[in-house]
Amino acid sequence: KLAKQLHPDLNPGDKKAEQRFKQISAAHAILGDKDKRARYDRGEIDESGAEKQEQRFYRQYADTDAGHQYHSRAGYEDFADMGDIFSDLFRRSRAGGPGSGARYAMPGQDLRYNLQVGFIDAVNGATKRITLPDGGTLDVSIPRGVADGQTIRLKGKGGPGVNGGPQGDALIQLQVAPHPHFSREGDDILIDLPITIDEAVLGARVEVPTVSGSVNMSIPAGASSGQTLRLRGKGVEAKGRTAGDQLVRLRIVMPREVDQGLKDFMSGWKDAHAYDPRAALKVSS
Repeated sequence: KLAKQLHPDLNPGDKKAEQRFKQISAAHAILGDKDKRARYDRGEIDESGAEKQEQRFYRQYADTDAGHQYHSRAGYEDFADMGDIFSDLFRRSRAGGPGSGARYAMPGQDLRYNLQVGFIDAVNGATKRITLPDGGTLDVSIPRGVADGQTIRLKGKGGPGVNGGPQGDALIQLQVAPHPHFSREGDDILIDLPITIDEAVLGARVEVPTVSGSVNMSIPAGASSGQTLRLRGKGVEAKGRTAGDQLVRLRIVMPREVDQGLKDFMSGWKDAHAYDPRAALKVSS
């Protein structure tokens, strides 16, 4: 950040800024290089990267090309590793060169936003509008199958460039709101489905909500609570991936009031069909 602010092309004629820029350059060259940092800690080089022993000082220049044998690049060689900002910052046009006074074209700043989207919109895709700090608006296309925390990059929708540089990007981080009935595991959708006693005992065909609309599903006779049925292809369908499934977990729900007829029936049925569903839980001594 300091190198960007103090670069000579952005501060023409400011000797103090130029000197500070050189110090920052040298510091980055040492701290960003494991071997140089170790040599500095051992006292072999100073804070500018120069050799402390005179007989080694010549080596700093000996391997340069013949046309620039005594031109040192110490302190500047690693700036390309600082990311796209510095790659663009130090890229000169072919018409301009060292000392030509050419100014650098720099990309605009990337702008970051948070956007909350509904669960169904995240699964199926949608278009949402955000309000920018200057009062303008930006329409954001939400792809199918986005996940919570995912970031969408909108090219050229960020801050303006400097000296004719390209506009920055807008980075939209998505926050997917929870759903009262659906949850997500990978590309599968989970839902708990309440069923009645008679549907569990006799089997039935019931309506089940999915993220793309309701469908009919068969409940097998003798179904138990916790049993999971699968609706293939009714999960998340993200670009480049096979659609997930919807997993339907059955939950037997008793009637709000158990009348005497049901009690009498179950009492007689129990006497003739007793069974122990907890037999597997018994611990032998």
